[in-house]
Amino acid sequence: METVEDIVIVGTDPAGLATAIGLHRTGVKSLVLESSATMCTSGYALGLWTNSWRALDALGIGDKVREHHTLIERLVLSSPRATSAKISLRGVKDKSGKLEFRSVRRDSLVEILAKELPKDAIRYSSEVVSIEEDGNLKLLHLADGSIIKAKVVVGCDGINSAVVKYIGLKEPKFLGLLSTGGFAEYPTNHGFKPEFLVTTGKGFHAGILPCSERSIYWYFNWRPSKKDKIDQSMTKMRDKDFIIQKLTTSKAPKEIIQVIERSEMNHVVSSSLKSRSLNSIAPEKITKRRNTCVIGEALNPLMPVLGLCTALEESVVLVRYLSDAVHKGKIEKALEKFAQHKWNRCVELSSGASLVRFIVKSTYWLLRFRRFRMEEFWVMILGTVLSAATDYDCGKL
Repeated sequence: METVEDIVIVGTDPAGLATAIGLHRTGVKSLVLESSATMCTSGYALGLWTNSWRALDALGIGDKVREHHTLIERLVLSSPRATSAKISLRGVKDKSGKLEFRSVRRDSLVEILAKELPKDAIRYSSEVVSIEEDGNLKLLHLADGSIIKAKVVVGCDGINSAVVKYIGLKEPKFLGLLSTGGFAEYPTNHGFKPEFLVTTGKGFHAGILPCSERSIYWYFNWRPSKKDKIDQSMTKMRDKDFIIQKLTTSKAPKEIIQVIERSEMNHVVSSSLKSRSLNSIAPEKITKRRNTCVIGEALNPLMPVLGLCTALEESVVLVRYLSDAVHKGKIEKALEKFAQHKWNRCVELSSGASLVRFIVKSTYWLLRFRRFRMEEFWVMILGTVLSAATDYDCGKL
C-alpha cells in the first residue's frame, strides 16, 4: 500500500508534535508517524526554561502546560564539606525581565500536544525502517511493508533516528555520563518548596525538583570509571540501593534520599548521555538530502537541561520557514535557511553546554577545596548558560 503526503514528521517527540501543531495552525497539513501502537508517554520530567515557554506560547498552549506545573523560584546547591548556596531565579533577568523555569512531566506535555492535533494527524504502528529517493519524493518504508511518499520529511525520532541514518550523520559520542530519572508520587501535597535542589559528589551529581503539588522529579547522573563496563553500569543505574548508597556515602541532603526511596524503580528511565560535534552538523551536511531535515535530540542531543528547550524553539522556527515555503513552492531553500539557523544556535549553545559538562565533572573538587565562593560560582553558570541558551525569542508562527 502506498500513500502520498506533503509533509511527514517521523516521531512523536514533543518537538515533532509541536512542529505538527505549528503547521496545523498555519493551514499546512502534515502526518506524524509513531512507531508504537499508542502514544509513548513513558515518564520522566523535562526542565523547560524561558525560551521553551516562548515557543509554547507561540503555539498557543503555554498556559495549558503552566497550570499543571510548579514555577521554580530557586536553585539550591550542596556538596560535602561545603555550605549550601541558594540562588534566587527571581533575580535573574532576561530581555523580557522575567526568567521562567518549570519541571514538566513528559507524559503530561505529550498528552497536551497530541490533543491539539486533528484525530487523523498521527498514524500509529508506523515504524520507519528505511528511506529512499524517488525523484523529488521520499519513499518511507515502514515495518509493516507499507510505503509513504512524502514531499518533505522531518525527523523527530530521537537519538536512534532513521532520518539521521538516511542523511548520513555520524553517531553521537558518549560523554562518559549515565543518567537515571524518576518520580516520587504523593497522595496529597508533598510540602517541598519550589526549589531545584542539586547535590554533587565524587563522580556523580543528583537533584530533585517539584513538578506539581503531588509529584517530585529526581535524577541521578554518574560517571563510571574506566574499569566499569557500560552494560553493568546501566544495570546499577536502575538499582535503588546503589543510588542511595552513593548519596548516603557522600552525605547528600536527606530530602533527595527520601524522594528516591519513595520511588518505584520499574518506572525510571536510564540512558547514556551523548552529543554530536559542531562539525558533524554543519549546514551542508544536514541539507545534503533534499527536502529532509532533523530537529531536536535526533540532530544534536544536548544536556537534559537544554535539549527540549532548544527543540521547541526549533519547531516554531522550522514551521515559519516551511509554511511560507509550501505556499511558494520553495521548500529546499527554506530548509537550507533553517539548517543555517540551527547551526548558528548550536554554535551559540556549545560553549554553555561545554561549561556545564566541565562543571559537572569538577564541581565536587572545586567546592571541596573551597577555591570559589558558592554564590560567585553559580552566578557564573547562570550568566553564561541561561543568558546564552534560554534568553531567546523564537518569534511567532
